Amino acid sequence: MTVSYDQVRTWSGYAAAALAFASAAVTAYWTAGGTLLLDTVGGTFEELGRARTATAIGVGVVVTAAKVAAGMLALAFARPPLALVRRHDNLRRLVRILGIAGGVLLAAYGGLLVLAGGLVLTGVMTPSTPVNERALRWHVFVWDLWFLLWGLALLVAACAPQWNRPADRARS
Repeated sequence: MTVSYDQVRTWSGYAAAALAFASAAVTAYWTAGGTLLLDTVGGTFEELGRARTATAIGVGVVVTAAKVAAGMLALAFARPPLALVRRHDNLRRLVRILGIAGGVLLAAYGGLLVLAGGLVLTGVMTPSTPVNERALRWHVFVWDLWFLLWGLALLVAACAPQWNRPADRARS
């Protein structure tokens, strides 16, 4: 069975969207006052999640909105939800540029944190201040890995060649 670029783009777009919307849901839950798994993020993010100040809630709302917007961007690469995007060159280019930029940022952020956390967990690197090992494990194996996978899925969706060829746009 052969898998087409269209299928790769579609499924990676849906995967990136699912990861974005799930991340937005977790952030919204913590912003609304939920505390389940909040101790697994540690540090400043845990403090913000526990703080019931207007600033903390505002930051949570903005981050949630950004993640929802990122999920909508990812859906632009999937078919059929936003196939209209493929018919307008300027919009298509903008969506593709945003997808590549977002994918690079997410993958780099997640990848670097997974790598650094993994080096600390294996003892290769020793931080200058004490580390919450439970939170670090969650970051390496869940939270930061989530960003890495989300970024890679978005990059695959944005870079799938078929979407960029005029002949294929004409068929959509």
